[in-house]
Amino acid sequence: MWNDLQTDDYEAMMAETITVPGAGGERVHAYYSRPLGKGPFPGIVLIPHMPGWDELNREVARRFSQHGYAVVCPNIYERFGHGQPLEIANKAREAGLVPDATVMGDAAGALEFLKTLPNANGHVGVIGMCSGGRHAFMAACQVPGFDAVVECWGGRVVQADDELTPAWPVSPITMTPELQCPIMGIFGNDDMAPSPAQVDQHEAALKEHHKSYEFHRYDGAGHAIWNYAAPSYRPEAAIDSWNKVLAFFDEHLKR
Repeated sequence: MWNDLQTDDYEAMMAETITVPGAGGERVHAYYSRPLGKGPFPGIVLIPHMPGWDELNREVARRFSQHGYAVVCPNIYERFGHGQPLEIANKAREAGLVPDATVMGDAAGALEFLKTLPNANGHVGVIGMCSGGRHAFMAACQVPGFDAVVECWGGRVVQADDELTPAWPVSPITMTPELQCPIMGIFGNDDMAPSPAQVDQHEAALKEHHKSYEFHRYDGAGHAIWNYAAPSYRPEAAIDSWNKVLAFFDEHLKR
């Protein structure tokens, strides 16, 4: 839980940029953070959001590592070159967004990396915010091996036919029958992407297919409630949802 630590405990972590296997056998850059020690440690694949492979993702990775997780955040924007995160994310937007297929391949490579670490406990979760939340849900449906998924305000999980594109050709909600692990969803009731009605549709599909899930919705909050650098930040909702996410991953990944 947040701030649940002992002041006399030893604590250490390491974080660095590495490369991991990506879609099509290509190597992609990834941010890798983990506690120091022999473990064994559970793993988390953190899929970046639409603002890019940015500093916020690195901070999220380190927070999970502070709580005992090895985390890999692959650069799903690798194919659009290198530069400032927003610059590269804008290139992806201009090109029609990052293709779902390459994100799934990069997530699978990050999962493989975490599963084969000598100090791994064998359990790996996946999480993402915004479009990363959408991709996290898809990965839990399409990439074998994840033990839990957290979807944070995943936009376009419910995707209308006129929103389908060559990069995003299938509405993720249609993949619900293939969901292979428990899911937690974090949503703001003032959000429009996804809207409360779309979250209702998402929940109905999970119920219909008898999936293990828990959704948490926050009044007075919209999109990106963890992003303290944006006006959307909601401190109380952020801390409460962080605690829920940590408890959820602890239950499913630290066993």
